[in-house]
Amino acid sequence: MYLCIMKRIVYALSVAVFMAAGASAQAQSKEFTLGQWVELHNAILKELNRSYVDSLEVGRIEREGVDAMLGALDPYTMYVPEEEQEDFQMMLSSAYGGIGALIYKPETDGNVFINEPYANSPAAKAGLRCGDQILSIDGVSTHGLTASESSEKMRGKPGTRVTFKVKKVYTGDTVEVKVLRERIVLPSVEYAGMLDSGDGYIMLTKFTDGVWRDVRNSVMKLRSKGMKRLVIDLRGNGGGLLAEAVNIVSLFVPKGSVVVSSKGKTPGSNATYCTSTDPVDTEIPIVVLVDSGSASASEIVSGALQDLDRATIIGTRTYGKGLVQSIRPLPYDGQIKVTTAKYYTPSGRCVQAIDYSHRNEDGSVGHIPDSLTHEFKTLHGRTVRDGGGITPDFEVKPHKYSRLTYSLVLGGIVEQYALDYVMRHQSVPEDFHFTEFEDFVAFAQDKEFDYRSTARAMFDQMRGTLKEDGLEEAMMPQLDALQKALEMDKATFLSLKKEEIVPFIEEEIVVRYYFQEAGIRIRLRYDEQLHQALLQPSITLP
Repeated sequence: MYLCIMKRIVYALSVAVFMAAGASAQAQSKEFTLGQWVELHNAILKELNRSYVDSLEVGRIEREGVDAMLGALDPYTMYVPEEEQEDFQMMLSSAYGGIGALIYKPETDGNVFINEPYANSPAAKAGLRCGDQILSIDGVSTHGLTASESSEKMRGKPGTRVTFKVKKVYTGDTVEVKVLRERIVLPSVEYAGMLDSGDGYIMLTKFTDGVWRDVRNSVMKLRSKGMKRLVIDLRGNGGGLLAEAVNIVSLFVPKGSVVVSSKGKTPGSNATYCTSTDPVDTEIPIVVLVDSGSASASEIVSGALQDLDRATIIGTRTYGKGLVQSIRPLPYDGQIKVTTAKYYTPSGRCVQAIDYSHRNEDGSVGHIPDSLTHEFKTLHGRTVRDGGGITPDFEVKPHKYSRLTYSLVLGGIVEQYALDYVMRHQSVPEDFHFTEFEDFVAFAQDKEFDYRSTARAMFDQMRGTLKEDGLEEAMMPQLDALQKALEMDKATFLSLKKEEIVPFIEEEIVVRYYFQEAGIRIRLRYDEQLHQALLQPSITLP
């Protein structure tokens, strides 16, 4: 017996030593591989610098090399050199120093138009309005400047002044306007208001520093107006700060509730985030609207509220970004934003939809198949799944717009018409209804844009393929007949799609008189997905 026990001890120790040796060898192997590639990289660079036939732009090729290396990991890990820090911080905080206005510059040799001043911005306070033309900026003519160069001259340190020579839109007078630059913070809560007598609505577009306070204040104001149900709109919200997502969830669930956890390679990246403040309201029914553009922090909020059975999630499946990024310092005042962990909802779900660690032969990445997803349970026992974003409790699809409408909006035709309209009309009512569609058609007739229907675009693609295959000539009679049937002149097609084009025109026009909130109210007027969502029942719990 004693001998048998000794043999077991010796065997166990041997296994332990073997495993330790294996782990040590693996670590050494990784360190050796890293050192090998660092040495090889330096040797290649030195040889190129010594032997390459042309002058070597070391900075350019090194930056391209770094970007390519990081791009092989995931889209969110990136290098930020010192000269790009300001733009990077603006992206994180949605803030910059300037006058607070969007501009439009149709021609390099033309003037700059004020397109849309922000509410309470320095531009608005100085009396600049849509349609005003900027002739010069601090004595420098805007003729010959690009839109980007003009915008850059308008920006500057908060507290400094910029002087414009302005041709006023309605009087035609040329005046000098001095504007005191401020720190312009683009709001993350773009709109909060009552949809009807009982439904409060908050549109949250980003998770920037302190936004949870704006959400809290909005909830308090809506409750004072008689809100009986809250709609939180996270559609198109690509995320932001994890801490803000946790703080927003804390407004609606008991103190101490788990919101999200992160798991990574290093001990510092493993954490569980719980609510640490008393909630504002744990009883009011909540609807959270999501879509394929709702990502990251949006998925933390919607996933947590779903797992805790605190809200009804409505819309379409979210993006599926379950990766956490951290910012680390680098030499020469650079930074790296690096993916350090994956996050998990209270039920244990990871909503990451794409596996970047295993790429296909062509370099593409695949989504996690449904067969590899797992079931999890919410606080009250409802079944939810991981592996592909947050699946809503009720699917409500958005309105599908025609190819023509996308072309008009993305091609800037509607925006150009709005500017033209404002220059011809000194005022419109805030509850604006557009009734001059024939005027828009006449305006659009003279503009270059792709007005083909989806069917016609597909036909053109098919005809091109047939030509490449040498089959077009043999099928010419049938192709000509089909093309004739699909042809529709620009004015006819515009009139056919009037009902879906008009809301975009109304929104673009009204924001130029009453700022963004008025435009959002117009948008909500036509929001079919929102209206259908409000008809869905709330999740009932045992």
